[in-house]
Formats: sequence, C-alpha cells, structure tokens
Amino acid sequence: MILELDCGNSFIKWRIVDAQGAVLAGGWTGSEVELLGAISDASLLINACRLVSVRSDAETAHLIMAINRAFGVNVCCARSESWCAGVQNGYADSGKLGVDRWLAVLGAWSLAKGPCLVLDLGTAITSDWVASDGRHLGGYICPGMPLLRSQLQTHTRRIRYGEAFVASALADSSPGVSTMEAVERGCLLMLRAFVREQVSLAREQFAGNVSLFLTGGDALLVRDIDKEFRLVPDLVLHGLALACPLGDK
Repeated sequence: MILELDCGNSFIKWRIVDAQGAVLAGGWTGSEVELLGAISDASLLINACRLVSVRSDAETAHLIMAINRAFGVNVCCARSESWCAGVQNGYADSGKLGVDRWLAVLGAWSLAKGPCLVLDLGTAITSDWVASDGRHLGGYICPGMPLLRSQLQTHTRRIRYGEAFVASALADSSPGVSTMEAVERGCLLMLRAFVREQVSLAREQFAGNVSLFLTGGDALLVRDIDKEFRLVPDLVLHGLALACPLGDK
C-alpha cells in the first residue's frame, strides 16, 4: 500500500492507495500527531510513501523523519522539474514553480491530453495554463478567501468575527446587512470575478478548446460559474503519482 501526503499551508491531506491507485483510506488532519494517529488507525500495511509539501524545508524534513520512524518506509518527495509526464515546465527556473501547482498541472494534463486551465482555490488561488502540446504557459496567483479575510481583519480594527459564522454569510450574495456578511460576500465576489476572467481569457487563448479544472478547498464556491468545470479534489495527488512513480507496492 502507498501512503500519499499533500502538505498544504493549513492542513495535511492523506490517503492510502493500492498499486492500481484505488483509494482505501484517507482524510484531512491539522497536525503531524493527528496524521500519524489517523494513518495507524487505518490498520493498513504501508510499503511506500510519496509526499508533496509547500511547507518549510525544516517542517517537511521533520515530517519525513516521523513517517520513516513510524512506518519504516522511505519517502519520495516531489519536486518541480523542467519536464515530466509529457508536460514542459513554463518557468525559466523550473524549481521556482510551486510544487503543488506543478503537480496539479501534471494531473490535469494527464486527464485532458489537451489545453487546460487549472484553478486551485486554497489559501491562495493559483491559475495555470497548459497548451495543446503540453507546454505550461505560466499562470496567475492571487489571495484566496482565507487571505482576503485575514488581511481585512488584521488591518481593520472593527472587523472581528469567528469562523463559525462564515458559512451562513455565504449562503447568498445579496448586500450584507452586517460587517461580517459584507466582508464575506465582498471577498466571494472578488473570487468569482477572478475565476470568470480566467475562464474568459483561456477560452480566448485556446479558441474555446480548453478543459477547465477546479481543485482546492474553496472550489465549490465557484463550481456553478461554468458548466464545463471538472471538479477534481485529488488533482494534486493525481499529479504526485506521476511525479513519484513507485511501481507495484
């Protein structure tokens, strides 16, 4: 069995797959301790591990050591490369492209085999474009909902509210009748405007022939914008399997 880890800024996404890629167990955790406990509770024999991390080198190294000690397996850690699985990295310095973006691009290309727009909506929003021949054309980065919210709360003293109220504030997009509603709905409108513009620009670039991919924790907030969106929650992990092939385990 193969343990796959996607270590984001806020959470660690994990799953255990068999040699054919079938998911046997998985979930989200907020800490290394919770992660090790959840994996142990799954009661599945781990033979190998592959990992993608956007955390610091020190944090990533510490987690790799913990996995090695706990389960006795080596860890393959994904890196951004100049070329992989039919995709050419669009950055002049390929290692500077965020590895989570790189893996999402690999995953999308493997599914579409044609022009792609890849939107990952997390702490930050990333947009990446891939041409028909597998060339990564670059992309865009802007703040996601968590960053927009935190910046307003940090720099505006009177904006304070808990996460428990966010879902209710996003139930509709009418003008807010409280500061919380006004902030959440304003940020949501900015998010949706960015996504609409990306779709419009990509369709113009590729003459309408483009596959639209959505992933990330806030993807559901924009899924209704276009009927051709393909929601792939595990897109980064799909790319991870391509970047770190481990054979039959």
